[in-house]
Amino acid sequence: MICTMLNLRSIDLNLLPVFEAVYEERNLSRAAERLAMTQPAVSHAMTRLRALFNDELFVRQSRGVAPTPVADMIYAKVRAALGAVRESVLERRAFDPASSARRFFVSIAHPLGPMIGVRLREHLAVAAPGIDVAFSTRSRPVELAQAMREGRVDAAVDWLVPAGGQFHGVTVFQDAIVAVARNGHPALKQVRSIKDLKRGAFVILRPRIDGEGAVAGIQAWSKLHLNRALEVSEILETFMVVSQSDLFGLVPRSMLHMARENFDLRALPVGPRAAAVPVKLFWLANREADPAHAFLRKQIALAVDATIAHRTA
Repeated sequence: MICTMLNLRSIDLNLLPVFEAVYEERNLSRAAERLAMTQPAVSHAMTRLRALFNDELFVRQSRGVAPTPVADMIYAKVRAALGAVRESVLERRAFDPASSARRFFVSIAHPLGPMIGVRLREHLAVAAPGIDVAFSTRSRPVELAQAMREGRVDAAVDWLVPAGGQFHGVTVFQDAIVAVARNGHPALKQVRSIKDLKRGAFVILRPRIDGEGAVAGIQAWSKLHLNRALEVSEILETFMVVSQSDLFGLVPRSMLHMARENFDLRALPVGPRAAAVPVKLFWLANREADPAHAFLRKQIALAVDATIAHRTA
């Protein structure tokens, strides 16, 4: 099968509003008047469009023109695309959260991602009920940087920030890694130093990607070379294993409330110094001036604050 691909650089996108006007008016004269163009200019544009799509597009009738099946198919796509462009332009000029119907996609790889998503939806239901946000809470987002460059992901909350100058970011909270054991574990009274800690066996969360150790708070624990008895893929697996064994676990400090209340785990009183893990909200630099995107970033930060406040209460 031969696949023919159009080179968008060779297409004059100014032709598309002409096609839209002719399709909707069913008359070249009315389309020209609507577009503030001369009728010969509209006719010339239609000639170029016929050549581009290799179809007549419109058939002359006594009182105007009628679209061909190909024109019907093209119009559905063109109308949606031009509508999205117009909507974006209008929102950049005067964004109103209360009436906006924008759609966003946010990646939150932190284990608290689902709860941050819930808080964000609650905030938007009040401040911007027409805005819809979809989420990915995958702990290992695939090609996140590329997805953000292509516009498939609008923002991300993570402790791993893509390299390069294409992204802006701000720290939304400071997390850390802490060691935990089940309530009643002898180690809660016996572990008083790093040396004591290294005598224990650990269930460890599998590194998300190569290079995660570059984060200072994670690197500090890696340098201890702990006894890895078991490696798991999700933080809830760590909670379950530690709660039902004598293994120690490493968990985010922001999830200690859940570990204590739901799994009866307790934090061990020792760990490496300077173990901060800054969690950041980041986005593509060219979205900085978009007022709708700025509103989204503010709402994400508020949702993070609400989630962290609830977890540390």
